[in-house]
Amino acid sequence: MEEMVINYNEVISIGDSHLLPLVSELFELKGYEIRLIPAHDGGRNVVYTCEKEGDDAKILRISFLPDRSREDFLGEVEYIRYLFEHGGSVSDVVSSKQGNLLEEVTHNDHTFFICLFKKAKGKMLVENHYRYREGAPITEYYYNCGKELGKLHQISKRYNPVHRRHHFFDKYNVEYIDALIPDSLSLLKKKLTELLNTLAELEQNQESFGMIHFDFNDGNYSIDFDNGQITVYDFDNSCFGWYMYDLADLWTHGVGWIQFEQDAAKRQAFMDHYFSTVLAGYRSETTLEDSMLDKLPLFIQVTLMENIIDSFEVMRNDGEEPECDEGLSYLIKCLEDDIPYKGFFDEIYSYEEPFEYEERNI
Repeated sequence: MEEMVINYNEVISIGDSHLLPLVSELFELKGYEIRLIPAHDGGRNVVYTCEKEGDDAKILRISFLPDRSREDFLGEVEYIRYLFEHGGSVSDVVSSKQGNLLEEVTHNDHTFFICLFKKAKGKMLVENHYRYREGAPITEYYYNCGKELGKLHQISKRYNPVHRRHHFFDKYNVEYIDALIPDSLSLLKKKLTELLNTLAELEQNQESFGMIHFDFNDGNYSIDFDNGQITVYDFDNSCFGWYMYDLADLWTHGVGWIQFEQDAAKRQAFMDHYFSTVLAGYRSETTLEDSMLDKLPLFIQVTLMENIIDSFEVMRNDGEEPECDEGLSYLIKCLEDDIPYKGFFDEIYSYEEPFEYEERNI
């Protein structure tokens, strides 16, 4: 019998009445103040902070959607533990009283997967109003982002999982895209198919392909503003893919520093400097062949594909009719018209309304 899907608010209600007391026992959280962290759009988990005077703060995650299996979650938490044990600056998984990295709880025929993590030291950039630490140049931050990502990738090159996470093509394939995206967007489907065919021809060797974060951005790590150390978390999307994808993610998120600059040449000069600094940090920890670096424009297109698919998934999961707002229409336009670098240096880009294009009907 197929499990009925419940929504975020229902989980919070069940959590207050049933789950949190049980979880407190499972993870020995007696005496901790447990507070809900508001979800972002498209959030797939219910997340709480757990704080107690004299003890390190922790993050509790309750996953409720039936889109991931026990094996998926085990693959995630085992990977995080491996990264931590081999020197990666990540929020470690906290074992339960039974010594488990993952606990599974069933209530009223609903299955919940529960994990506890150490809370990362420091703050997210947004919590510090996008100001970096006093007395240090912003280039230190760019370098450290690349350095920490390079370290995680270097550790991944030696990783041999017990429970395997999914492969990139397990999700990103023509059949799934065809079922998810409306037929009215036929040109988009064609371009996505071409993109997937190009990726299928790429080599998948130990130096270029392995476990990646797949959502590496400033919303998923904290910075210790005393020393600049970055601690990474939220490996919910981690999978086997090309290391260049995570680097392309870093590139696309770097545009935020210069997105309101009117002059495209100045935007390009900034991005060249930004990304060369990221690469210097990255290559201080691991190798990157120039032949893969040359594929940066390709992988930036792949990040757009991921964003587009995620947008349609959120609409589907929320039971909404598909629609293309200005942000989604912009991404689609870049793919349909083969506009590279997220259109950041193209005439399509507006510094007054960054990454927006006229809405389209589906």
